[in-house]
Amino acid sequence: MRHFLMSFLIIMALTTIFYILSERPHRDSIESFKSDTGHSEMRHRRPTYHIVAVACGQRAQETLVMIKSAILFNYYHECLKFLIFTEDPLTEIIREKLTDWRDTLPQLFEFELLPLKFPNQSEMEWKTLFKPCAAQRLFLPSLLTEVDSLLYVDTDILFLSPITDIWKFFDKFNDSQIAALAPEHENGNVGWYNRFARHPFYGELGVNSGVMLMNLTRMRNFNWEQHVFPIYKEYKFRITWGDQDIINILFYYHPDKLHIIPCEYNYRPDHCMYMTICNTSYSGIKLIHGNRGYFHSKKQPLFKIIYDSIESFQFSSSVYTDFLLPLRSALRAQSVNESSCGKIAGDILFVANILFGASY
Repeated sequence: MRHFLMSFLIIMALTTIFYILSERPHRDSIESFKSDTGHSEMRHRRPTYHIVAVACGQRAQETLVMIKSAILFNYYHECLKFLIFTEDPLTEIIREKLTDWRDTLPQLFEFELLPLKFPNQSEMEWKTLFKPCAAQRLFLPSLLTEVDSLLYVDTDILFLSPITDIWKFFDKFNDSQIAALAPEHENGNVGWYNRFARHPFYGELGVNSGVMLMNLTRMRNFNWEQHVFPIYKEYKFRITWGDQDIINILFYYHPDKLHIIPCEYNYRPDHCMYMTICNTSYSGIKLIHGNRGYFHSKKQPLFKIIYDSIESFQFSSSVYTDFLLPLRSALRAQSVNESSCGKIAGDILFVANILFGASY
């Protein structure tokens, strides 16, 4: 038993050292932002990480929790800029809260709230395609002409790792690739596209568009939107998932333009609710996707617990005492252990334990 414990402790120590050394060394408390004004000039010389989301309808709070998660896990104090496309009255709701956070944590992040903008000749048709406003992402290359690269996320995404973890995939693009996505499924037996799609799709199982790295410069050079319009015209009566299907069709015809990222960067209930089909035990879950309302449902309580834990966390609090410890406790609940997704509770905590628990 003693040898087992020693081996376990050694493995955890080596894992922690590897993770920390693979990134820049940094202080591990959000509160350190408050007193770090002396390094503001240094931070401004760093690259800006653009995170883009589109919020309509009842998505204001969900959007704010997504943003809070990115700030919470911004362990290396990178320069984050959130670009949120939204509509009234959500604009003022989001602006008020983000302004409060920015006042509390000066120089931590920037944000810009932008109006929705669709092609004039078919504005309402695009706006109502699938979920309200979701198709806005298809037009980001022409709307954000000053931005080179960005991370697009659906509002029902939560960060469980620093943005640098996923941003590194831009460096893995070859000369032709313009975007990166995770597979829609890992197993053909439960895949949707391979069983039900009435249109072409990328690869054998399709891709999910909820988390998307986009090199806008390359997309503009590729004339992205000039490819989108004819695809929509030809397939609009055969698509089910709106803009995601359009993206799948586009990369079916241009597979060389897409880079595939691992499933732990877009982890969804489908990865665990029937069987475990995404192995995250070695690196943890990096971004979690509560699609189909799972962050607000008790069907798989693990998803709701992580959402509620981030939503209730206050930036003036201790990350370790008021986020990590309560989350560990909540994930040990019987309802989680008895659920099919409960088995990945440790993978939810993997990065948080390293970042926020190692030095305590």
